[in-house]
Amino acid sequence: MPLLSWHNRDEDLTRAARTPYRLLEPVAGLSYGEADSPNMLIEGDNLDALKALLPYYAGQVKCIFIDPPYNTLSADMPHYDDNIEHSQWLSMMYPRLDLLKNLLAPDGHIFVQIDDNEMAYLQVIMDEVFGRANRAINITVKMSELSGVKMKHVDRKPPKLKEYILAYRATSAGRLRPVKRQKDPEKFERYLGYYTKVIENPEDEIESWIITPIKDYLTARGTGPTGEAVREFQLRESNRVVYRTNNALLSRLSFETETAKVISPTGIEYVWWEGKQMLFLSAYVEEYLGDFWPDISTINLNKEGGVDFKRGKKPESLLRRILDISTAPGDIVLDSFLGSGTTAAVAHKMGRRWIGIEMREQARSHAQKRLGEVVKGESSGISEAVDWNGGGGFRFYKLGVPVFDENGHIREGIRFEHLAAHVWFAETGTARSTRAKKDVFLGEHGGTGYYLLFNGILGDASKSGGNVLTRRVLRSLPGFEGPKVIYGEACDLSGEQLRELDIVFRQTPYDIKAR
Repeated sequence: MPLLSWHNRDEDLTRAARTPYRLLEPVAGLSYGEADSPNMLIEGDNLDALKALLPYYAGQVKCIFIDPPYNTLSADMPHYDDNIEHSQWLSMMYPRLDLLKNLLAPDGHIFVQIDDNEMAYLQVIMDEVFGRANRAINITVKMSELSGVKMKHVDRKPPKLKEYILAYRATSAGRLRPVKRQKDPEKFERYLGYYTKVIENPEDEIESWIITPIKDYLTARGTGPTGEAVREFQLRESNRVVYRTNNALLSRLSFETETAKVISPTGIEYVWWEGKQMLFLSAYVEEYLGDFWPDISTINLNKEGGVDFKRGKKPESLLRRILDISTAPGDIVLDSFLGSGTTAAVAHKMGRRWIGIEMREQARSHAQKRLGEVVKGESSGISEAVDWNGGGGFRFYKLGVPVFDENGHIREGIRFEHLAAHVWFAETGTARSTRAKKDVFLGEHGGTGYYLLFNGILGDASKSGGNVLTRRVLRSLPGFEGPKVIYGEACDLSGEQLRELDIVFRQTPYDIKAR
């Protein structure tokens, strides 16, 4: 596979591994809403913040959306340094993509929005980091209206109306849902308004009717459009279809024992039932989109969220579509170039957990302010579409000190749970829950039990008491049938004794390897 070369490439390939693990410290007065909310707003350099997240969130993030600086040589965008030489831009992006890959769930996706200036370079390094075979989709999205384009030099260069979103999956397990949109929203509303008048039971809300071609339903289930398959569809989904007779009456169908068959005289899906023609409306008012999204509106964009953000603020409708095709409620969404907070705001309104990272002052002046309004129930953006009325919360963090000092020693003040997370991640490559029990036995992974002797976890308050592996300490450890890895300051057992007991001893901090 072709590789891209740039100044300092060799150093950048190992920059993520050499970035120190830091603590994340809560900031008093800037968190908002529910005190135990899992949502995180982090202030600080995103390379350090991503490394700090690894021990807790590796392999757990379902969707990553980032909107990095475009390197456009623009001088009128005060919230971003968007004027970086190509090599510097690549040096900034590569190690961050490296860490983001480690945070993705096996069935997760990363979406990176970019314009023409660095798109080609970005795709080459994303091929290298994520694998060319894991390209999911390259979306072209309309981000400007022609009426709003400055036409001063249009004779020299066509106006720019589009940007790109490169999407990659973590592994072949990743699957994106198809993208649908309404062909004609006004026509759709007229249809629904008419149906509402003829529904026999006014308490039955129209939202319970899904508008889907029957062929899509049957194809998804692996069955052909046979009469029996259609009948089964009718019996199970009878509250999801409408029909018409003589183009005059629309009503609810009641299926019992009648049979039916599918015909497609004009390419539109119909079902005949006792001589009556049923119409599946999606053929009229819905269509599938591929990799071209021309319908994202950027009109009145600065009114969304109540914060003014001059550089490339993204529409909430765009993020909603991305989360619709890649996530489900409860999934974790991450944005490490959070900017004004759009990704986090949309994730919050859609019931996703989220992590947002912003290094500049707008972490407080824009994102924190906007997300506080979201918790309170602000009504802009997608709020009405998803019936958002407020709730939840987020915790505000800043970057703390590195876990290890410049000599590799564990820094004074590091708590057991901090070191346990790093030991677990170093050994297993998986995240340790922030709610994990504080116990000398960290857990089992791959048939091996892992232990950490640190900070008097066994109840011995002396300086090194309980942190040295002795026969007495070994007898006090929780039992585990199988090979063991035990971390501690020192070991009084001989190599032969350790082999007989099927124990691997690792000395802290020297044997805590970085990943």
